[in-house]
Amino acid sequence: MEPHIGGGERMKKQSLVGGFRMTVTWIAAASIVATLITWSLAAALYLMEQNRGIYPANYYELQIPSIDQYVRGENTRLLSQENEMGLKNSIEGDGISYQVVDSSAAVLYGTNTDPIFSSEADLINHLNTTEVYSDKNTYLHVIPLTGEDGKMEGAVALVYEVKISASGSGGRWVLGVIAVALFSPVLYIILFTMLFSKQFIKRINRPLQLLMEAAGKIKDKDLDFEIHYYSENELGKLCTAFSEMQEELKTSLSTQWEMERERVEMVEALAHDLKTPISIVLAYTESLLDSKNMNPERSQRYLSVIEENAQKCSNLVRQMQAASESEQAGKKLELTEVDLYEFLSRKVKHYELQAKEKAVSIELCDDASIYGAYSLDTDKLDRIFDNLVSNSLRYTPANGKILISASADQKAITYRVCDTGCGFSKRDLERATERFYRGDEARQSGEGHSGLGLYTLKQLVHQLGGRVELSNRKDGGACVQFSQKIF
Repeated sequence: MEPHIGGGERMKKQSLVGGFRMTVTWIAAASIVATLITWSLAAALYLMEQNRGIYPANYYELQIPSIDQYVRGENTRLLSQENEMGLKNSIEGDGISYQVVDSSAAVLYGTNTDPIFSSEADLINHLNTTEVYSDKNTYLHVIPLTGEDGKMEGAVALVYEVKISASGSGGRWVLGVIAVALFSPVLYIILFTMLFSKQFIKRINRPLQLLMEAAGKIKDKDLDFEIHYYSENELGKLCTAFSEMQEELKTSLSTQWEMERERVEMVEALAHDLKTPISIVLAYTESLLDSKNMNPERSQRYLSVIEENAQKCSNLVRQMQAASESEQAGKKLELTEVDLYEFLSRKVKHYELQAKEKAVSIELCDDASIYGAYSLDTDKLDRIFDNLVSNSLRYTPANGKILISASADQKAITYRVCDTGCGFSKRDLERATERFYRGDEARQSGEGHSGLGLYTLKQLVHQLGGRVELSNRKDGGACVQFSQKIF
């Protein structure tokens, strides 16, 4: 069982661009909702603390009329610092500073000790007025102090700010919370960007991590794995393409390994089959070289043995070469228009002499469909028939028969070569077309036989677009049927 990379997780059908847009949308939506909630809570807190821990912007401005009334009531008595406590008590909070000056604008006392007026004229210009003092949120209100004769003897200057202010540490804490709430959109955008982008990156990193693990396995020459990541987005398609590449690579390498194994087997088989005849050739050759006075009859017998075994070696090499050539699936067919009956008749006549020498008859079974011209690769058909008929001649006893027949239809031509020999064993029927397979009869044969004959035949038939079938005749003997498509 192949190990799995990934947990079989199935994601939604969403592209990376769509996922990015959705992430941005979620960040914006979450930030807006969180900001509205925060501002609502801040507004509620402000309303709860208003006039307690927090003073509204006009809190001190609203006190000016009552302070003005108090100052006018006390009038010149406020020129004496002994009456400062009453003035101080008339002011609530720390947001109003005061300064008492005499008629020449000289500072007598107050919470604001820095001179406000530069001269008596400057003081007179500011009497009974409320003006912006140092900045747009700070105002100056000047109240005159007049004697019984109506002459100005001094003035009280009030400086206050028009802004939200806090009362004590509790109020400052509330103002801090409200200030943070005002900047909360920025904070929420940063927070939700980190949160949602982390999720988005996690979705991207997962398949990328799986691909990195898969690449590492390929680097270690381990192709037995599966990437379990299913999605129709770009990363899912990338994982699918990677899996397909891995399967193709696995198939390609398996084919190469199989070819290498077969090459080694071929070399081993050739070496094994050549060992005996070469040993015989060497032994007889040494005998001829060592025997200076060997009689001619014995020398001729030795030379015949040497020739026979050299022929075996040559046959083995030719069979190996034929098998190798037959495996070249991309080899182009050499088609020519040939009368099928004449071609088969010519092949039968070609084998008649060999058959007569073994007291075997060879016949062509007539069929109306073979009278006509067909596009044939005669070279491949020659090799196929040579292979089959030579096998039949090898295993057909004296007074036996070899029957060759053919028939054609709209799609294919079917050929049959049958004999009256010993037939195929059950094991032969299953494995005779495998590479290097040799049945019991082949092993007992005295001729050089590599077990490549029917394998080569199968390869050639496949190149002709057909297939091979092995069977036994009911009354004894073997039958090989093969076909080719009509070109």
